[in-house]
This record gives sequence, structure tokens and C-alpha cells, in this order.
Amino acid sequence: MIQQTIFPFKIEMTKERLTAHGGLALMAEFNHGIGLRELTDRYLPGPGSNRGFEPSEVVDAVVLVLQGGGRSLEDLRELKNEGGLMKLIGRGEIPEPDTVGDWLRRMGDPKTGQFGLKGLDRVRDKINERILKRDGIEQYTLDADATEIIGEKSDAFFTYHGNKGYMPMVGFLYETAVCLYDEFREGNVAPAYGQKEFYLECKRRMPEGKRIGYYRSDSASYQADLFNQLEEDGVRYGITADQDKAVKLAIALIPRGDWKEPVRGCGYELAETVHCMNGTKKAFRLVVKREIRRQRELFEKGEQYFYHAVATNWLGEEKNTEEVLRWHNQRGQSENFNKELKIGFGMERMPCGQSYANAVFFRIGVLAYNLFIGFKRLSCPESWARHTIATFRWKMVEVAGRIVKHAGEMVLKLMIDLEKLELFRGIRKKSFELSLCPDG
Repeated sequence: MIQQTIFPFKIEMTKERLTAHGGLALMAEFNHGIGLRELTDRYLPGPGSNRGFEPSEVVDAVVLVLQGGGRSLEDLRELKNEGGLMKLIGRGEIPEPDTVGDWLRRMGDPKTGQFGLKGLDRVRDKINERILKRDGIEQYTLDADATEIIGEKSDAFFTYHGNKGYMPMVGFLYETAVCLYDEFREGNVAPAYGQKEFYLECKRRMPEGKRIGYYRSDSASYQADLFNQLEEDGVRYGITADQDKAVKLAIALIPRGDWKEPVRGCGYELAETVHCMNGTKKAFRLVVKREIRRQRELFEKGEQYFYHAVATNWLGEEKNTEEVLRWHNQRGQSENFNKELKIGFGMERMPCGQSYANAVFFRIGVLAYNLFIGFKRLSCPESWARHTIATFRWKMVEVAGRIVKHAGEMVLKLMIDLEKLELFRGIRKKSFELSLCPDG
């Protein structure tokens, strides 16, 4: 016989119930145990007819697709091919991509009050509450940021980067990586818009007995009304200063002798002064870092130094100049949270031409992200807490398995060793214990 393939094996189809994503069942158990299906059906509008899908059927399917590695609504077809696995987790039918697209548009349609989007807001808040009440933390650091999503959609506007797309605001809790609140925005909405209101929405969503004690952001939050609100709430903040004329003048008036290298030979100097803005009720510290600007001839004004300034109300005895900057620089971790949400969970692209439908999809993406954060913190070994979703897929989700019926029970036989089998059983046990009393 003439060889017609590179390697000598054949490909045939089988009717056996096999799965390539056996570990996804463990994530599905956690999602159900913490209340995703029950909360979704409670807070979202039901189907318009008895032939329609319940809200939980749609949301559950999209969440599983995103957690499993899907990046578009079309990937729901791959979930449909996992018939055995879906039956194992109580999902007999998966909606078609077009059906889900229509559902997203109905749930976000402003003409009908956006009841679906508002319902998902309550679902996210309730799940966040159930996750946060088990972490033993009372005061959190809120990292607020706007993130760009590029998309050539019919309803999209140009962002300040010159790209067509969207500019949602997200607020992450640094200590747990949970996305506390999301606000989907058009691309032409400036990141500085509604910063105080965004903070107040985040504050309103903190569970009882917990509070936002610290706030960090870039220069989009450099606003007097936000500063006043944070002072009123007793929140310590570190916000990148907008280097307007007043800030530049304040920096220029810092005495030469005040500039110090924190470590000899480090290449930069630190100093600070006291500053205030029109509208602020209290003055604040302006902590400044300056570095010698190399290749000065390339810059328009040829200034000797490059400056970075942070406005803060930390007291000097609480944090010195260097400690304030080090603490503020930790907000760079929120970029990793953003990357995990966008790249890890497919939120770097939107499926619909309508912004309001994409707002619903983005909120489901935040739900999928937060459920994953809760899963790895509450059900998985502590050493897994720093793993990204990509690592989870490699180590746990993408496990081949066979689904059989034995002695009247469904059995998922996975291609794993004994050590991983015991690990998976431990994860399932923790998820089950959580499901017994999700509200603590």
C-alpha cells in the first residue's frame, strides 16, 4: 500500500463518551456550588416562551466556554461536542451562538431597561460577597483603571489611542485579585470621566464588615472631588499626579538640597513637597521621583530631568517618600489582573456590533474571571493561588477522560496518576463543603 500520511496511523470516529476537558467538570461544580445558576435565574429575566433557554443555561454555557479557553461565541459549538461532559454536569442542551448573540442584545437593550445587565451586576456582587467573606481580610486596596478593548464594531467609537473600540473601567482588589466592579464604556469616554462615582460604586459593593481602606490609580483619578471623598472616608490613597502648571511649579520650588538618592548610585533621586488643588479641602503630600533624561536633544524642550509625581495622604510617620512610591508602584499588578481578564478570558475582543450587547458579554467575562479566582482560592491547594487560567487549563482542565455508567452511577475516568486523582478529589470535597452553605 502506498503511504499517504506522514505517520502510519488512522483517524476514525467513535460513539464513546469521551472528553478532552475532564477537569472542566471541577470548575463547573464550583460555579454551581457557589450559586451561579441559582443567582442567575433569580436576578435575570426569564425566557419569553417555554421553548427559550433559562438565563442560567446561557450564562453557565458562556462562563464554561471562557473558563475552558474559548474566545468567541462560535466556541459554544465545541462545548456542544462535549455532550457526555455536559450531561455529567447537568447541562443537556447548549444554546447556539446566534441564540446567545440575540440573548445578549435583549439583556442589554436600553429600550427594555437593560434588566439583564443589571441582573448580572447583582449576580457578580453576590458571588463576590461569598468569595470575600472567607478571606479573613477587613481592609482592601482598590486599584482602579480603564482598559482599552480594540474592536472594529459598527457602534464602536475611537479611543484616545486612536483605535476603534471600548474603554471599560474596572476596579480590582489587590489582596485577592477579585474584580469588584466593572463599568463598560464607549471608546470615546475619557478615563478621567466619573472617577468619584466609580469609587462610590465600588464602595457600595463591599460586603458588610469589610471596607476599601486604600486606593491607587493613575493620573485619571487626579481630581479634587475624588480626593475629598477619599479623605472623608478615611481612605489612604496614592494617585499619579497630573503634571499641570501648578504641579510643575511645586516641583521646581523643591530646594536642591532636598533631592536624595534612596540608594547611592541607583540613578534617581527622591523628594517631596506639600501641594493642593482648587477644590481640595486638605493639602496632600506630593512625592516626586526624578531621573536624568538621557539623549536630551531628542526631546522638544531638552529638559534635564524626567519627573514622576504621586499625590498621597499617607502620613510621613506611616510611609516615607520611598515607601509611598514603592506602595504606589504595586498598582502595576492590576495590569496583570487586566491581562488575565482580557487575554486569559477572551475579553480582548467583543462578539456583537452593539455596545450594549457587548456590555453584557463583558460582565459575564468578569463573572467567569471572578469565579476562577474564587475556585483557586477556596477549592484548590494554596500553592495554586498564583497560577493563571492558562496554567490551570494545562494542569487541570485539558485532561482526557471517558464517561461511563457503572452500577447506576456516572463515572468520569480521567487519564491521570494517583497523586492528581487525590488532588482532584480534594478539590471536589472543598467545593461540596462550600455548596452546603455558600453564604457562610
